Amino acid sequence: TNTEFVRVLDRQTLEMRVWERGSGETLACGTGSVAAAVVASRVRFPQVRSIDVQVRGGLLNVAFDVVGGRFSDVRLTGPARRVYSGVFRPENF
Repeated sequence: TNTEFVRVLDRQTLEMRVWERGSGETLACGTGSVAAAVVASRVRFPQVRSIDVQVRGGLLNVAFDVVGGRFSDVRLTGPARRVYSGVFRPENF
């Protein structure tokens, strides 16, 4: 199971930590950040259309539109950097 632990800091800011099966705690999760922001908007802050998500890897922003009660045009922006590199050798699998 991949799990996100989310805390609401204010109407436009969430703090999130991520635990991914097989990896442990990770620096970020784009899918989890978007899900957390959409749920926060739908449940707690229905007028908010842009939410910052603070993860260990940096500050992400999730912006979206709501059309007919449905979320659309969801955009995730934030820093990207290399945190690991390696070599895949198919013969080892």
